Amino acid sequence: MKAFKSKITKGLTQGSNIPTCDNSGAKVIRLYGVKGSKTVKGRMPSAGVGDMIMASVKKGNPDMAKQSVMAVIVRQRKEYRRVDGTRIKFEDNAAVIVKDEKGNPKGTIFKGAIAKEACERWPGISKVARIIA
Repeated sequence: MKAFKSKITKGLTQGSNIPTCDNSGAKVIRLYGVKGSKTVKGRMPSAGVGDMIMASVKKGNPDMAKQSVMAVIVRQRKEYRRVDGTRIKFEDNAAVIVKDEKGNPKGTIFKGAIAKEACERWPGISKVARIIA
């Protein structure tokens, strides 16, 4: 996992329902924790593009339902600023289910664009991604 070059606005809070954009079997996940998040005591953790999260599967295949999984946020509606000064936002929020701490994706096909920041931070996701925006 590499560090970010830019500061990404955290657009997803704890308890957010996030659709997945891969073929891992999960359709909707609920965020309940952010890996490596450091906040003030009592404050809810929030996540942005490229962050690894802990989530529970709310909708999907019967074998995936009600499981706890790790995922990486690849798109968010809340706009954020890139290093070159441009601002970017996506049409929807989306996440990719990962197998391990290194960020290797569980699915083999991603639907839609993947943020450049997520691909730079997680090389396993960039290998599978077709469209990088």
